[in-house]
Amino acid sequence: MNNNVWFERDILASYAPRLDKSITVLGPGSATPDNRLQAIGDAQVIVAGGLHYTAEVMAQVPNLLMIVRLGIGYDRVDVDAATAAGVAVCNTPDGPTISTAECAITLMMGVARSMRQIDLKLRRVLADGGKRNFYGEYRGYELYGKQMGLVGCGRIGSHVAKIAQGLGMKVAAYDPYCPLEKAAEADIDLVDSMEKLLGMSDVVSLHLPLNDATHKIMNAERFAQMKKGAIFINTARGGHVDEEALLEVIENGHLWGAGLDVTEPEPPLPTSPLMTYENVIITPHVASATFAGKLRIYELAMEQVMMVLRGERPHSILNPDVWSRVREKWEAQQAGS
Repeated sequence: MNNNVWFERDILASYAPRLDKSITVLGPGSATPDNRLQAIGDAQVIVAGGLHYTAEVMAQVPNLLMIVRLGIGYDRVDVDAATAAGVAVCNTPDGPTISTAECAITLMMGVARSMRQIDLKLRRVLADGGKRNFYGEYRGYELYGKQMGLVGCGRIGSHVAKIAQGLGMKVAAYDPYCPLEKAAEADIDLVDSMEKLLGMSDVVSLHLPLNDATHKIMNAERFAQMKKGAIFINTARGGHVDEEALLEVIENGHLWGAGLDVTEPEPPLPTSPLMTYENVIITPHVASATFAGKLRIYELAMEQVMMVLRGERPHSILNPDVWSRVREKWEAQQAGS
């Protein structure tokens, strides 16, 4: 049987010359706006981007062995449905770490130093041919000695902590799954409640998966618990945030500002009020999309693709109990080829 791999997105140009010659590429070139899943039916592996992979989609792919997500989040893959269908779901948890952490810090610094406001003000003044006392009017927030609060202290959160500490910030985190020893090693103060973290932090940055428990974890009550004048950063998932509640604390001046790489929906609607505030920096879910970040994610994804196509258990499988059934399916495909 051919090694049929369906790619949701175009193959990364920097990786394409290294693509294993045994792979038959399906999609996305054959896709049309009306049928983005064109040619998916023959796939053994799906390399997934941002589409939703439901039981209905998987039912169209009888030979499917694995769905591998380009990134760490897997909220757009129905893992239970995949398990029921005998399909392994994998991600690339080590791929986005560095680039996403750097983006979180970039957003923090951009908001703190009022970069959007001063850039727009400069452009307007120059366009009008006027003069302003930029130095006198400028409002900037120095981060040295300030308290960074991480909601989630996994791979990305821990890397954010290192960079923040390099800036002279103190770092605390709320993460009930983070071992005390790990936090102590990283010089992170692990606090026992989210309310405490929000109340003590000058900057709050989200680094946690999206699920039923974390959906809209930042709501009106939580934003009210943040320090007046604090900065809010989200490079995790837009679904973590009640955007009406965020808008309220931006409008009433409770927060200094916000930096968002993720929104709900994505991209944000052009009519979203958040787009009108100069102390809100919004990027279109590109935190991990540096040259190095994209390549690292792709390498980790394709490594697991080749493992599965050889009948080997992938290293970042999210539903490990399904592997014996995947292996049986693979053996049957080999016998029939």
